[in-house]
Amino acid sequence: MGEEHKKGLNADLIENDLEHCCRSEAVCGQCRGKSCNIGFAKKCISDYKRAPQKEVPDGTEGIPTTDFRTFDEVELETAIAHILKECKDCKEDHTENCIINVIRSCYEVSLIGDTHPYEGSTIQYLMFLKEHYPDQAACIADIYKSLS
Repeated sequence: MGEEHKKGLNADLIENDLEHCCRSEAVCGQCRGKSCNIGFAKKCISDYKRAPQKEVPDGTEGIPTTDFRTFDEVELETAIAHILKECKDCKEDHTENCIINVIRSCYEVSLIGDTHPYEGSTIQYLMFLKEHYPDQAACIADIYKSLS
């Protein structure tokens, strides 16, 4: 559990994406912190930067799945593509509380309203999105492919 991610994690990229997704107090009125999907993900990445850990303790249980505020769809699609690039495609070694999975799930709830199973494979996930959310999947896949 205290293990760092193999190949590292671009925490600065993820933090930047979260800042772009955040609606700010100007829009929300008051920051809800970890009661907000983006706020919860921001706390996760902040904790990771302070002490890099592969897993977020009780990460998936902490996701505020009843946070139904709207966020910018393009920013979320970009953020999902970026987090998928960070995924290590661990397949059978995948854990639900992996920081990448927790943050991806926060974006997912914000974009499509719920979390969905992730099996440690970016390709399988993109295929799932294509089947159930074709418009968002096309945008995410285009951004994902454009990343080096």
